[in-house]
Amino acid sequence: MNLKDTIVAPATAAGTGSIDIIRISGPDSLRIIKKYFQPTGSPGSADFVSRRLYHGMLIDSEKNPVDEVMAVYMASPHTYTCDDIVEIHCHGSRQIVKQILALLQRDNVRLAAPGEFTYRAFMNGRIDLPQAEAVARLIRSHSDSSRRLALSQASGALSRKINAYVDQIKEALVFLEAWIDFPEEDLPPEDVSIIADKMEKLLADADLLCQSYDYGRLQTEGASILLVGRPNVGKSSLLNALLGENRAIVTSLAGTTRDLLEEGVSIEGLPVRLVDTAGLRETEDPVEIEGVLRAKNKIEHADLVLLLLDSSRDVSEADNYAYQQCVGRPTFVVLNKIDLGEDAFGATVFDLPTFRVSAKFDRGTDRLKKAVSSFLMGDSGAIGDSVLLSERRHFDTLIRARQSLLNFVGLLEEGETLDLLTFELRDALLHLGQITGETTTEDLLDDIFSGFCIGK
Repeated sequence: MNLKDTIVAPATAAGTGSIDIIRISGPDSLRIIKKYFQPTGSPGSADFVSRRLYHGMLIDSEKNPVDEVMAVYMASPHTYTCDDIVEIHCHGSRQIVKQILALLQRDNVRLAAPGEFTYRAFMNGRIDLPQAEAVARLIRSHSDSSRRLALSQASGALSRKINAYVDQIKEALVFLEAWIDFPEEDLPPEDVSIIADKMEKLLADADLLCQSYDYGRLQTEGASILLVGRPNVGKSSLLNALLGENRAIVTSLAGTTRDLLEEGVSIEGLPVRLVDTAGLRETEDPVEIEGVLRAKNKIEHADLVLLLLDSSRDVSEADNYAYQQCVGRPTFVVLNKIDLGEDAFGATVFDLPTFRVSAKFDRGTDRLKKAVSSFLMGDSGAIGDSVLLSERRHFDTLIRARQSLLNFVGLLEEGETLDLLTFELRDALLHLGQITGETTTEDLLDDIFSGFCIGK
């Protein structure tokens, strides 16, 4: 991307609203707004003071009015991109936005690529790569927990943790490289002990950070919970009860659900994707067969499976068939239809955690929700307010850095040559630099920022 030209994009989502914001960034920002903005009460152009909002009329090249707007100029380097920025607050009409963008593009202002404003902030050193990725997560957050995690990372919490690792490794590397000039001498045992102790403590902290990934991923992406069971056991009714609305069609006919029905909801503050599936049974119906195949495939990737049984009936061959599809996956048994009378089941069924509910009358679902949340949160209480990993890229790269450090500690204890030791430390620094963006390839940067929305 060209970092020296002036770019423009809508900063608000497409649609009809009261206000739209158009953002301009680059060296021509101030010239552009002075040319096309007529301040209220003055026949000339505005003498813009940074960070002050001005009311007036946006005009075209022939002095024809385009829209009544508010405009603000923000001087570099104290802006989001570190370049001059102008924002035009116009009426929320797609036609007005389209006309303003066309007007500016005719004056050598380029339409910004997805994420280009944040890309410029990264390239200009205002933020690092984890902070940039957190901005995208913050925009896409759908729960309070995901918002808080993204905001923490956008403020640099993860970056500070990774940079602390980098500083410790660099300190050890500088010390070892100083000894390379003295090949006839061995490292003093006390120094070896100090370095090994520091790296082992770093490894222990990195292990905790890696262990936080599953919890962090759930906070941002949400957990996938699959509702399975034989036809007409009440899966759609339970989906509606957990959602608090009638989203799925419920009838007394078996096989109503033929495809996957996925809905998002928050359970005890945790974002969750509930997936209602076709009834698991052997059938000759080609449409139903496809639905069953899709359900089986989803089971393999679900964070938790809710296996529904009819508490008013004995376990059937169809129930056993559904259970067999869940073997090896984390599963709760949900005995539904307790409103039809006392069930004859014991404390647990299929040796799995068992919960009794009436999806039709929303009885027992609160206890089920608490159990689901407790299972998914796992040992997150031990994590507390510590830094969390939420990006798969960060997790995979930190695992590789951790392996280099493990290699280093092993070689150090074996008394290997300084060249081998320093190689492992440099390798660890390379991987950590890929997290912060210091050693990241252009292709990876393009891939990351292309996932941003236009205007951010």
